[in-house]
Amino acid sequence: MIDPFRSTRLRWAAGIALWSVLLALATFAFVYWQTASFLREEVAETLRLEVRAAAADPAAAAGRVDTWIAMDLHARHAAGLFAADGRRLSGNILAMPADLAPDGDAARVPARVDLGERTIDDEIWAAALALPDGRTVVIAHDTDEIDRVRATSLRALGLGLLPTLVVSGLGGWLLASRARRRLAATEAALERVMRGDLGQRLPVGARDDEFDRLAGNVNRMLDEIERLLHEVRSVGDAVAHDLRTPLTRLRARLERTRDGAETVVEFRDAIDQGLVWIDQTLAMVTAVLRIGEIEHGRRFAGFAPVDLAPLVREVAEFFEPVAEDKEIALSVTTEPGIPPVAGDRDLLFEAVSNLVENAVKFTPPGGRIRLRLARSGADGIVSVEDTGPGIPESERERVFRRFYRAEPARHTPGHGLGLGLVAAIAHLHGFRVEAAASPEGGARFALRCRSRPGAVPANIPHEA
Repeated sequence: MIDPFRSTRLRWAAGIALWSVLLALATFAFVYWQTASFLREEVAETLRLEVRAAAADPAAAAGRVDTWIAMDLHARHAAGLFAADGRRLSGNILAMPADLAPDGDAARVPARVDLGERTIDDEIWAAALALPDGRTVVIAHDTDEIDRVRATSLRALGLGLLPTLVVSGLGGWLLASRARRRLAATEAALERVMRGDLGQRLPVGARDDEFDRLAGNVNRMLDEIERLLHEVRSVGDAVAHDLRTPLTRLRARLERTRDGAETVVEFRDAIDQGLVWIDQTLAMVTAVLRIGEIEHGRRFAGFAPVDLAPLVREVAEFFEPVAEDKEIALSVTTEPGIPPVAGDRDLLFEAVSNLVENAVKFTPPGGRIRLRLARSGADGIVSVEDTGPGIPESERERVFRRFYRAEPARHTPGHGLGLGLVAAIAHLHGFRVEAAASPEGGARFALRCRSRPGAVPANIPHEA
């Protein structure tokens, strides 16, 4: 059973309701503060004007006091004229308020007021001024009006809070339910992914909001995971297949030698052949481990500015004797002015060497291989063109997978790891490698090297 207090809908609804209540409280408090302040200032200003008018004519002060009291029909006005010894001379304030300073400013003070039928002790707003003859005139107003404003505001707040709480809670529940439906669809898709359905993808809406962008990122991550898992399965199948062949041959040869060999020479021949097959197996395993090491960025610490021109010429010199033995014309062309790239020189040499070696392997005698370094904008492009059988267009993307071998390569020695190693080195450096058709009918491989001396490829993390 789902704990309701752990429900997103309930938490969102409660949060929105609480926020709405706090906002309503703040609004009501601000309105009350502004209204009460305005009323207090209006009463204070009226009292200041009246007490100054009464003090302006000391002889008429008693009459002014009586007029102030008489002009109010609701018994909200109070006033008093007091002798220097504190005796009441006129008005309905029975005693001079003790805390009221005779400076003409208004203040809230306790006082005893005579209302005719009864005498009450109340708080009033009052202003007092001392007359030249020692008397003191006091003009006052009760606080009932301001108290009514406070009571009305509190009553309105109390009546408005419950509907605000209900409406905001309902709105929060509806909004959270809508978001929950999207999350439920996402959870269902992820549940199917966790059960092994890697072809499942999260629903993506058309609004391009935060949920849609998150779902899009997760879908791209699932695409990459599916691709990697497919590659792992393919690699595992290919490794098992390529290991089984030499091991089966080795076992059969050893059995035949054990049963039929009669001389030491025959035993040595069997052992030498077995060592060759074991070396082939170890070479394949070493290549797989090397590709894995490169793809994990473990060689990144050796990056430095690399000048491509001498590297390309060095590769050409290395393979020239091999090409001559096969009667293949190997030419090299380097365009001047190409800036250095950030990379591991040994790995880049290995990548270009694998491309040239691949071309030498598949170019027939009398063919040609062109190794070029050209400029494309700020980048350098290392290309290898041959006059071999070429690669079908449908297989040009797949040839960079580990253990994949195109149809023309199935009858030649190798394990299909050379171009996979080139792709891993290119990925490590942030470069791009492409396969295409050569103008002369063979294959053309191009390694596009971004010229960023000393820079760190964006897709490779720093090693600790």
